[in-house]
Amino acid sequence: MAQEIRKLAPKALWNFFADINAIPRASKKEEQIIAHMVAFGKTLNLETKVDAAQNVLIKKRATKGMEHRKTLVLQAHLDMVHQKNENSHFDFDSQGIVMQISEGWVHAKETTLGADNGIGVAAIMSVLASTKLEHPPIEALFTVDEETGMTGAMGLEKGALSGTILLNLDSEDDDEISIGCAGGVDITASGSYAEKPSWSESIAYEISVNGLQGGHSGMDIHKGLGNANKIMNRLLWESHQNFDLAISKIRGGNLRNAIPRECKAIVVLKKELQNTFEHTFLSLSNHISKEFQTLENNLCIALKTTKVPEKVMEKVAQKKLLFSVYGCHDGVFRRNPTLPNLVETSNNLARIIVENGTIEIASLCRSFSESDKKNMTNSIQSIFELAGFHVDISGDYPGWEPNTTTEILDILKRIYQKMFATTPKIQACHAGLECGILGRHYPDMEMISFGPTIRGAHSPDEKVNIASTQKFWSYLTTILKNIPEK
Repeated sequence: MAQEIRKLAPKALWNFFADINAIPRASKKEEQIIAHMVAFGKTLNLETKVDAAQNVLIKKRATKGMEHRKTLVLQAHLDMVHQKNENSHFDFDSQGIVMQISEGWVHAKETTLGADNGIGVAAIMSVLASTKLEHPPIEALFTVDEETGMTGAMGLEKGALSGTILLNLDSEDDDEISIGCAGGVDITASGSYAEKPSWSESIAYEISVNGLQGGHSGMDIHKGLGNANKIMNRLLWESHQNFDLAISKIRGGNLRNAIPRECKAIVVLKKELQNTFEHTFLSLSNHISKEFQTLENNLCIALKTTKVPEKVMEKVAQKKLLFSVYGCHDGVFRRNPTLPNLVETSNNLARIIVENGTIEIASLCRSFSESDKKNMTNSIQSIFELAGFHVDISGDYPGWEPNTTTEILDILKRIYQKMFATTPKIQACHAGLECGILGRHYPDMEMISFGPTIRGAHSPDEKVNIASTQKFWSYLTTILKNIPEK
């Protein structure tokens, strides 16, 4: 199917997208894609360098007649979120993404597609490789590790860029122009627990929660989608209260920026309670499924017997775990008081791992407000520290404050209205874009973010619209011709 993708228009963009999708490029594992981009730049005889943070910077001179225009920074990130369906045997470390076309969309088979931000990368590569496009002087900045800490943007070398306008190609609705984004911070609660032997007359179950949509923990957080970790904790909490159930293992979620779709647990209880437990569990499962039926019609909560493990959690530690996870906020925490459709602050309870005497619980808190981000962080930290966990706060990055008065915004609005006979939506998004960090490096730089329509980012449902990508490319190339003079 990759050959069918390569036939799509604009051909150069889709071919470059297919090329990079053949390369594993998980966050913090970008060595192969970095080497690919360096070879790409040098093959074109363009000035190419890799900085200390492993960002790739490629510079291209202006086309004839455009030399006196302002230098333009085109920016996208090289890494992608690696998520796959639970039963998939796909190996992200060695395989390229298997792409498919369906009803006007490009998607992947059982995995994330990497359109976030591979389409942006491919678009910039197309501009750099073109011998026909009109454009000003260009600095193409390809950052690393955007998805798990934005360390590439944070580590950008001082003075690396001379451009005064930056176009970030990492937005996901083709009728929107983004001028602001939320900041974020990682919250990790960790601890240890004592184990005890399973009861002699006991039965063990594997509980699974799957079939949820998942999605982007910023762009999709307002939808009220199911969080597999929270659903699992609710099941375990009720069973702990009513049946003295003991936990052997929990594993749910993966990346902080992806709403968890799946969670599994191994639990043990006294065999004499088997029938009552199974009846009660089924009733609770049905209640939960009914609550989510309009949002998560593929939700599956399953219970099956399994081999009794040798050890389970000690009772007091288990109670502290279940109560603290129950109390940890997940989802929208506060909406913007002046723009009620905009999520101000949220938290994604992204990952829970309980196994072999150790516990790790990972969240990602996002907010446009630094003070409310601190407020949300304090709330989560308090809950877990009261339960005896060690809490680590890391990866704090700033939001991007909206500015509606820039010259480049006026230019983009005017071009959009002329090309598409409608007014674009001027938005700030709840996702984390690198513009906030880059703005700290270059406070006077005018920044805009836009892109084609992408749905289901950070989940195996990710897809990018083909017609929208054509629209995005046409818009981008028109903007290049209209960058103002110095």
